Amino acid sequence: MTDVTTAQFACFNVTIEDGVAHIQLKRPEAMNSMSREFWNELPVIVKDIDHNARARCIVISSTGKHFSAGMDLAVFGGGGSTSANQVADRHINAEQQRHHILWLQDCFGCLDDARIPVIVAIQGGCIGGAVDMTSACDIRYATEDAFFCIQEINIGMTADVGTFPRLCKLIPEGWVREMAYTGRRMPAQKAKEIGWVNEVFPTHGACVDHALVTAREIASKAPLAVTGSKVMINYARDHTIKDGLDYIAVWQTGMFSGAHMGEAFTAKAEKRDAVFQDLQPLKHGM
Repeated sequence: MTDVTTAQFACFNVTIEDGVAHIQLKRPEAMNSMSREFWNELPVIVKDIDHNARARCIVISSTGKHFSAGMDLAVFGGGGSTSANQVADRHINAEQQRHHILWLQDCFGCLDDARIPVIVAIQGGCIGGAVDMTSACDIRYATEDAFFCIQEINIGMTADVGTFPRLCKLIPEGWVREMAYTGRRMPAQKAKEIGWVNEVFPTHGACVDHALVTAREIASKAPLAVTGSKVMINYARDHTIKDGLDYIAVWQTGMFSGAHMGEAFTAKAEKRDAVFQDLQPLKHGM
């Protein structure tokens, strides 16, 4: 697996410091559009950080005027996955395409599935695929000039990489429908009003700084308790109240740590930072 602490990427810069991984989109000249390299690189980066327990929180930010213009239109052109290895039977092609869409969904789903929280700082345009991407994050901050647009309707297609399943859990359905049907832009302040973003900041720098401060605060907490909270929030989102209560009972039976709680109390009494064990790297082989 790629070690993101040493690897070079076409679309991202990655740094890890104080338990926080900072993933930064780095193609401002192209409005950080999502090229083929973007789709290949992002899940590699996120899964390496998560699976190898390299950090306790992830911050995603961008560069330039806009967070991201969404899918690079060149991806839809010749040589793309939708035109390669096609056969005469369109139904066979459709079955292949379904699996490719599922793969694309996982490129952002890995943010939702990560054991650690993901915070995103959004400036300028958050368009099309960028809406899919940021909706898969745990916490969203935005600048005053930020706006959100479900761009797919404006280019004659239906958003398919996570916008609808996630946005319908994040904001009132009527707003999802209006944006999906019209392709209108939603400004950051309105997004805050309806709960899409947590806070709005006057500048890009202030937005990113706040995201990093929050990430460092999260990184100071017991990692097992943090990942347990994320697991339970995601499970509650996707299940009934009764199912959620049952699952937290099972989780606590196996993973409640008196030692971690004791360290938290002791550190507070001694007026020092608590020291907690990192999560274990995941095993992907025998």
